[in-house]
Amino acid sequence: MTLVASKPAASWPWLKSYPPGIDWRTEFKPRPLYRLLDDAAARHGDKSCIDFLDRRWSFTDIKELSDRFARGLLDQGVQPGDRIGLFLPNCPYFVIAYFGILKAGGVVVNFNPLYADREIEHQILDAGVAIMVTMGLEGLVAKLRPQFERTPLRRIIVCSLPKALPFAKRLFAPFALSKQLAKTAKDVHFIPFEDLTDNDGDVTPPAIDPLTTLALLQYTGGTTGVAKGAALTHANVDINVQQVTLWFSGFPGAAVRSLAILPFFHAFAMTCVMNWSLSSGAEMLLVPRFQPEQLLKLIAKKKPSAFCAVPTLFTALMNTPGIDQYDLSSINMIISGGAPLPLEVRQDFERRTGGHIVEGYGLSESSPVTCVNPPARAKVGSIGLPMPGTICEVVSLDDRKTVLPPGEIGELTFTGPQVMMGYWNRPDATAETIVNGRLHTGDVGRIDEDGYVFITDRLKEMIIASGFKIYPRNVEEAIYAHPAVRECAVIGIGDPYRGQTVKAVIALKSGEQLTTEALCAFLKDKLSPIEMPKIVEFRADLPKTAVGKIQKKVLIEEERAKAALQTETLS
Repeated sequence: MTLVASKPAASWPWLKSYPPGIDWRTEFKPRPLYRLLDDAAARHGDKSCIDFLDRRWSFTDIKELSDRFARGLLDQGVQPGDRIGLFLPNCPYFVIAYFGILKAGGVVVNFNPLYADREIEHQILDAGVAIMVTMGLEGLVAKLRPQFERTPLRRIIVCSLPKALPFAKRLFAPFALSKQLAKTAKDVHFIPFEDLTDNDGDVTPPAIDPLTTLALLQYTGGTTGVAKGAALTHANVDINVQQVTLWFSGFPGAAVRSLAILPFFHAFAMTCVMNWSLSSGAEMLLVPRFQPEQLLKLIAKKKPSAFCAVPTLFTALMNTPGIDQYDLSSINMIISGGAPLPLEVRQDFERRTGGHIVEGYGLSESSPVTCVNPPARAKVGSIGLPMPGTICEVVSLDDRKTVLPPGEIGELTFTGPQVMMGYWNRPDATAETIVNGRLHTGDVGRIDEDGYVFITDRLKEMIIASGFKIYPRNVEEAIYAHPAVRECAVIGIGDPYRGQTVKAVIALKSGEQLTTEALCAFLKDKLSPIEMPKIVEFRADLPKTAVGKIQKKVLIEEERAKAALQTETLS
């Protein structure tokens, strides 16, 4: 069986803009997701698959260990459909366990290792996770130990950091890391990775239908309430990899070495770094922690050809002292996603590095990629064209169903083979998000006459002041144009007269100074009076997620807490 979207309508403008050699009507064959690693090992064998802190692992190494991991899970009694958590930084164990779980018939549940205790507990309970995979570091294990008492968690597979290092580093690691390594040997709940994989790797995967069998629970939306698990099938994720691989074939020479700085537990990195690298035969340079200067040194030394990042990472690198001393010219594919990329940040980064950034867009609910700019025909400010087999429609903000013509602003929706089945155990949330077969994104935008998609703002972040709609991104773009600004976020806060008013929260570049008066004078010819920030707050840093996205929701919650406290004080 093959998957393809319905016959394209003549009015779909992106068809005329598709890059040569890529057909929007491409048919994708659904298959079990674990075949991705099997096929990569068959094609590339002893070629290096992973470089982790100077130790290289071949495609064959990763595949064989993954098979042993799957066999070990089955020996532990894992049944088809069991949810197994990954609580790991970027490391070889992540790739091994991810595909081992899938081959054993399990469901991967990605966890952010930086989660707070309540977030970890909620996700374990919601997904019903009984087995977790983590690194044997006390900082990680200490977060999981309490969950034995509160949740279904019963076993933790512990992966050794020293044993993943090159021989010379491995000898000294127990001494250098003695205070960081977890002591779990005497606890019956803990299974060493080496014990689990001490088998011949002979495994027969259970029969599955990739179109309906769950492969992954990708949790999303936890910052404004209860996190929901996007239920993604084998076909959802695997076809998205096929879509991305076809699209990225337009970057000549990109599939050599991929820089893996974004965490794999995030859908963007999972598909566009880990799975794309396997599909393309690119070596992954795994970076477990972001340190700007060290990352620049790594790029100059190991010369990756592909680099996926989020806007705040570009900003951090751009503001690293001495960036011009490092040779970054090896990178010929730079993809920005996860958040809108401010024009000033893009221009400054490209000017400093000589690279060209291509923006894309996706959601956890769509595995995640739905749009990417063509490498040779990118439009600045656009998130690109819909992926092959993917339909983008803009619907009315009023009724959420009337499809609007090119140029008109409404809510972006997507239909395609990468769109999730729904939210795990949340039929109410699923019904709100998938309406008439369309995935509603919550993003406001438009499609231009050439089929390029533009995001105006988040539907929930749009500010309405005195009846006028204000899009925070427009205000942010104007603020980013000031040379002293490093990062900014614009939010709406309560106002007794206007309903809402505009607040800007700003972090300045090192050594720079700026006042509210000077900023407003700078913005006078760039914003209308209704858009002009009425409140400006300067901070050393803005709150961010693990992948570096600015958390506006945290700022909004802070304002709500202030307002509630003020109301309580007055009463």
